[in-house]
Formats: sequence, structure tokens, C-alpha cells
Amino acid sequence: MDANHFPDDLVQTQAAWNTTYQALTAHQPHDTTALRRRLLLLSVRLWWHPYWETVPAVPAARSELRHLARAHGAVQSA
Repeated sequence: MDANHFPDDLVQTQAAWNTTYQALTAHQPHDTTALRRRLLLLSVRLWWHPYWETVPAVPAARSELRHLARAHGAVQSA
């Protein structure tokens, strides 16, 4: 799947989800309640994004989005 097919807001939301999840799994995370709430909010935004109504192979597209967001996060942290 071509990365250009994903809307920017969807990629940014997945990247924010990844960052929040990493913060929650850190050793002695700060304010776990807020992190869990943010993770839940981001999960809902990801799951119900209108983009998924246009994709024939949703599971494969979701996997590709996660991969793209991880790569995007790695580039930004470098």
C-alpha cells in the first residue's frame, strides 16, 4: 500500500498513539491515568476514522499505518 494514501491526520494520530503508548510503558510513568485516557481517545479516533470506509483491505491497511507511523517517529527522533 502506498503511504500517500493515508491522510496526514491519521498518520499523526497513529504517531501520537505510539508516543503515548511508549510513555505508558516506560519505567515508572508519570500520570498513568492521563496517559491511559489519551491512549483511549487516540484509539477511538484511529478506529473510527472515515478513511477506513474507503479501504478494501482494512486489516492490511491498519498494519501498514502502524508501520508507517513507527518509521515516521524514528525519522523525527533522529
